[in-house]
Amino acid sequence: MRRSAGLLLHRRGPGGEVQVLLGHMGGPFYTRRDAGAWTVPKGEYDPAEPAWEAARREFREELGLPPPEGEAVPLGEVRQAGGKVVTVWAVAADLDPAAVVPGTFTMEWPPRSGRTEEFPELDRVAWFGLDRAREVIVKAQAAFLDRLAEHSH
Repeated sequence: MRRSAGLLLHRRGPGGEVQVLLGHMGGPFYTRRDAGAWTVPKGEYDPAEPAWEAARREFREELGLPPPEGEAVPLGEVRQAGGKVVTVWAVAADLDPAAVVPGTFTMEWPPRSGRTEEFPELDRVAWFGLDRAREVIVKAQAAFLDRLAEHSH
């Protein structure tokens, strides 16, 4: 079973509403997609690595920034449509999306062309209010938004 771990950053917006930092998945499949193309910054890890350490490592790899310090609230896990189990912690922190230097991956593109191209893991990151975040996040990950909202009240 594939496992992934990540950090969901959250802050209070100007009107006091909860905002979360999501990343838009990079690569050619998501270029023109919005709904279902945004994710908690996360990545796969080996079962021998503790999930918390993997979440912090993946944050650094995906965003090119050190993971924020602060209280980490466990939001549990969800199983995504493809079967991957994702574990997430919420951390209150502010981050300027312009500071992000995304990690990259390579894949054959176009398919069966024999050419490989490099793509960013996340081609952009942005802050969203919870309602908007629910519209764009990978469907299974919406549970993390609900759990954060319960914790934030």
